Amino acid sequence: MKTKLLIFDFDGTIMDTRKPIVSAKQETARRMGLPVLDEETCAATIGYTAQVGFQKMYPDLDEETVEQCVSLYREIFDETVQIEPPELFPGVAETLEKLEEMDVTCTIATARNRKSLLAFLTQLDIRNRFTYILAQEDTTLLKPNGEPVEKTLVDLSFPAEEAMVVGDMPMDILMGRNAGVRTCGVTYGNASEETLLSAGADYVIDTFDELLRILEEET
Repeated sequence: MKTKLLIFDFDGTIMDTRKPIVSAKQETARRMGLPVLDEETCAATIGYTAQVGFQKMYPDLDEETVEQCVSLYREIFDETVQIEPPELFPGVAETLEKLEEMDVTCTIATARNRKSLLAFLTQLDIRNRFTYILAQEDTTLLKPNGEPVEKTLVDLSFPAEEAMVVGDMPMDILMGRNAGVRTCGVTYGNASEETLLSAGADYVIDTFDELLRILEEET
């Protein structure tokens, strides 16, 4: 069945935010007097909420200290992206335009908070390319749970057979699988092809515009 609904992750799939996220997490650790973790360890938490990310990086921290880290991290991140704004990955703007011409509905399901997400989408001039957006605050459960996908399907009245999740992390693939939809991993973000396939991705692509080939080859 042809794909009529694409549910995109944001960080690492649409926008290249790896550098400012890692930099802000490392600077947060410095200011909090915590061990500064390497880039790969920090990047492995991209896609989780900031709170869960710090819990995974520093599992011995108490809840109050985690919240202090999150608050400080968000301040540093906002300052960082003002100095060096992140950019869309190559081919994203053109491919989103083409998908609209193909009558494919594009949405977002992300753990990024809504205020930050909308600011980025407006800044990048792609807000109107997405019919529907689910941010951190919009579902009780987040990826890898299937709830964001299930809510999208219900609210937009699409059957699971017509949907596909596109993301750069195993949690994106698992979110799609848990909701019974097909999945496509991207290797240009924060995880390898092997990792994405191990999570169960139906497709893996190296560039964003390869989505068009997948959709065009569907019968």
